[in-house]
Amino acid sequence: MGRRGFTTRQVHERAPGATPTARATPIYLTAGFEFGDYDDAAAHFGRGEGFAYTRVGNPTIEAAEHTLAALEGGSQALLLASGQAATTVALLALVEAGGHIVSSTHIYEGTRGLLRDNIARLGVQATFVDAIDDVDAWEEAIRPETRALFAESISNATNRLLDIPAIAAVARRHGIPLVIDNTFATPYLLRPIELGADIVVHSASKFLAGHGSVLGGAIVDSGRFDAARSGALFPHLVAPGRGAGGAPAPSIAERAGGDARIAYARESVALRFGPTPSPLNAFLIAQGIETLSLRVERQSANALAVAQWLETRPEVASVDYVGLDSHPDHALALRDLPDGFGSVFTFTLHGGAQAARRFVEALGVFTHMTHLGDVRSLILHPASTSHALLTERERAALGVAPGTLRVSIGIEDAADLIADLDGAAAAVGARVGAGDELVIVA
Repeated sequence: MGRRGFTTRQVHERAPGATPTARATPIYLTAGFEFGDYDDAAAHFGRGEGFAYTRVGNPTIEAAEHTLAALEGGSQALLLASGQAATTVALLALVEAGGHIVSSTHIYEGTRGLLRDNIARLGVQATFVDAIDDVDAWEEAIRPETRALFAESISNATNRLLDIPAIAAVARRHGIPLVIDNTFATPYLLRPIELGADIVVHSASKFLAGHGSVLGGAIVDSGRFDAARSGALFPHLVAPGRGAGGAPAPSIAERAGGDARIAYARESVALRFGPTPSPLNAFLIAQGIETLSLRVERQSANALAVAQWLETRPEVASVDYVGLDSHPDHALALRDLPDGFGSVFTFTLHGGAQAARRFVEALGVFTHMTHLGDVRSLILHPASTSHALLTERERAALGVAPGTLRVSIGIEDAADLIADLDGAAAAVGARVGAGDELVIVA
């Protein structure tokens, strides 16, 4: 029998050794596990056998990791307490003081802050590429000390779609990994590892969990670490390990082979920094994954219907949705997103910040909150929230104007969403200033 379809696998994929009599994954809500006998403890600490402490490993968490790795086409996954924790752990597993990261400018503002402020304090610099479709710009930004390229598959806020095969080729030429935040696309719409990326990160709080109830994050590794080619760039992965009593031990690369990166992330970074997810959250994320394709398919269809409707409205100056012919990355989307174009996009209304306020306050179906990927349609004003600390010029470069609103399209009936937006547009009124734009990020 050939490879099963995505939806079949998201329901039936199970971790090896899963409890055979429990069809749903049991929730092992425990801090620790008993050792069977005296030697079991030594075997765990010496060779990593079995479960001992949930910060190190837990059957419920492991089950969610296994399913996500399979759906992303990766070798292993590591579940963490939040998406921000996943990005942090993934990058700290690669860089050290004096290192350098090349990143797309078009990423979540919290990640930009992580790179510009927090990781910078550890002696790691970051260069941001504005023209992410310019392969030469990525190439020119790489330095001898560069250890990772980072981007989002579908970006916030202007819905830019990265040409992953092209940028992955750049990364391979230099022996460094391409790390992709695939939160917006999900593995149902896009699988970066299959397109050449090396590491994928997710905010599992969003589409994977799907119901706005829990936090979580994940790292998925391709398992393609080449110690012979890239070992000199990542000495911590190829240096001898430390065995019992301080005796030399095999390196992580010797023990884990192509999984050396995620083994280091799991055993050294996540274990010591401690962003451990709750087993209950892991269970709910795994439950969400079982309906991922159904939700994302509906959300993408709704988003396309909303975007097409918005393009016809006189109140709307422009719509930034990669599913529309008018978007600069539409041809790339037709190539890489055959199952849907996602459900987060931008559109621009004539008007300004006051119009944005009136628009938000007139909505009844959309929920006003900071989140996305929910079954419910959501809206937020970035200029006064997530992007408030940026200068006006910085916000403009990211597609965030004074009237920008972020909207994540849910699974409601499309007609009700359009009616809600129509009512809000009527509340804004036909009187708009020609030079004062209102941008709505959906």
